[in-house]
Amino acid sequence: MYRADGYRVRTNDAMYELVPYIMPYRYDASNTITVDIDLDLIQDYIRKCRKKGIQMSHMSIIIAGALRLVSQNPNLNRFIMNRKIYSRNHFCVSFVTLQPGKTSDTVTKLYFNLDDDIFTVNQKVQEAIERTQVPNSQNALDKLMASLVRIPFLVGTAVGILKFIDKYFTLPFSIINASPFHTSLFVTNLASIRTDTIHHHLYEFGTTGIFISMGQPKKKVILNGENVEEHKVMELGIVTDERIANGHYYGRCFRELNKYYKNPELLETRPESVVRDPDIRVKNPKFIVK
Repeated sequence: MYRADGYRVRTNDAMYELVPYIMPYRYDASNTITVDIDLDLIQDYIRKCRKKGIQMSHMSIIIAGALRLVSQNPNLNRFIMNRKIYSRNHFCVSFVTLQPGKTSDTVTKLYFNLDDDIFTVNQKVQEAIERTQVPNSQNALDKLMASLVRIPFLVGTAVGILKFIDKYFTLPFSIINASPFHTSLFVTNLASIRTDTIHHHLYEFGTTGIFISMGQPKKKVILNGENVEEHKVMELGIVTDERIANGHYYGRCFRELNKYYKNPELLETRPESVVRDPDIRVKNPKFIVK
């Protein structure tokens, strides 16, 4: 079945096809893990970039690492809809930003090519954040929400219709583009408000398969061989949909992800190759990854 944001996966074994019927909801299939990343290594890299005139952010490094991981492990970019497994035909990230002079947040959604390097990721993130700092700026999500709340008594009906169409048919890509819940990855930076990491739920509406929460820095005692060392770490609270990959697949991916965060220089060059999901056949010319 065709969707505007992905294609039906038909190469899985029978177990993968059965699991969405056993666990039909994302909150029922959510697994959580806390990954500690060495913040001293991250900050050393940020200082090196600053000397080169590049304002690298923690958010950019987290997203760049996740992007490189997905470029080599395409199952992470799958999602479940109506008990069927789909392969997403693009890679995008939603993250929360605070607009100046406002107490409410807005959510920014960015599209990336799977072979983007960390500098390209950082440029896109910084430009997106700068756009939210413009007074009275509105992104696609803000405009969609403003349209819905103009008729308060129809909000419930409108959302119900959107959920029905999304589940049994496909939403137009214009709505998927505006929705932060239809995303490969959702990231929230709680360190910016001095809050510990959380394990955020996966939204039942939309297609989010992975949620990463960045917590405020902490000092932890770590065993390094026979030596006990104290390191400053950032806790990443990661929540995943276990229906799109098995435990062995996720375990290998988390080890690979930590490798990128220990050595962000690995992300400065494009990957030698991108591992494609065999179920992607036709690509959306406007948003699809190259």
